[in-house]
Amino acid sequence: MRGFISGLAGPALSDRERSFLREAQPWGLIVFKRNVAAGPEALRRLLDEARSILDRHAPVLVDQEGGRVQRLGPPHWPSYPAGAAYGALYDRDREAGLAAARFGARLIAADLSSVGIDVDCMPLADVPVAGADPIIGDRAYGTEPDKVAAIAGAIAQGLADGGVLPVLKHIPGHGRAAADSHNRLPVVDTDRVTLEATDFAAFRPLARLPMAMTAHVVFTAIDPLAPATLSAPIVRNVIRDSIGFAGLLMSDDISMGALSGSIGERSKAAIAAGCDVVLHCNGDMAEMLDVAAASPVLAGAAAERAAAAIAAKRPALPIDLAAARASFAKLMSGAGRPVQVQA
Repeated sequence: MRGFISGLAGPALSDRERSFLREAQPWGLIVFKRNVAAGPEALRRLLDEARSILDRHAPVLVDQEGGRVQRLGPPHWPSYPAGAAYGALYDRDREAGLAAARFGARLIAADLSSVGIDVDCMPLADVPVAGADPIIGDRAYGTEPDKVAAIAGAIAQGLADGGVLPVLKHIPGHGRAAADSHNRLPVVDTDRVTLEATDFAAFRPLARLPMAMTAHVVFTAIDPLAPATLSAPIVRNVIRDSIGFAGLLMSDDISMGALSGSIGERSKAAIAAGCDVVLHCNGDMAEMLDVAAASPVLAGAAAERAAAAIAAKRPALPIDLAAARASFAKLMSGAGRPVQVQA
């Protein structure tokens, strides 16, 4: 299998996509609203067929945070609050905030597992600052590193308890970015001492999580030229050494507007910088072919980290979902206290 994660164009595979999956063998897949619009049964069929073609239970990812970023939503799936809601509850009652974050993630995991999705691209450990672009905004859990890390840890636990692997993002931090990296390249000129004490500090308590996604952000104090995704000094000196993250490192979407050069050039640069796998999301076949051609067969340390990430998944703990949803609603309304809800 090759070191990339591929999107798909729609709710069912085309013949061309079937051939692509068979030949290119991406490590994993990622789904978006365009893939889930036909409902749960169609989504399950899509993923079952894709895995059958790949001849293995390939990981399937989704961005299901709540708030503005949830690919699965009504009428087929519940809505969930934005991350800031957990932060607001945490400020009133720390234990209630952590319990709500854990419950919310556990319920999301149940939704995802029911259709065959086993990786969720959260929690965020981004620490926003005044004047930053709102692309993070209310997705963040707060503005203090300790609080952000605590809530992110509760969310990661909730996902894991539901049999879903978490992806920590956007390492080493997107909170200071004054631009939306979907559209253009953010440049952060903050000194390293400050970065270490704030942005990077939020990620350190989460360094043992199995997977993380990079930020398309330039940190001039470490590398004045390349964004973290494409920067060997940032991957080596910050993500691996200072933060201590040892898990599978994936790029953010390689097709985003923050990056320049061809899709193939970007993919090669991400791998050369130290990303283990390249993430490509938009389902454009021409780009998918370029990413596949630029992505090496998983081997060596990257293959070991990929295997370790998959091995970190554990069976879902038993839970009474109806009781958990009721408890979650109570917590979010401020009317409840933390409880454990299991069958």
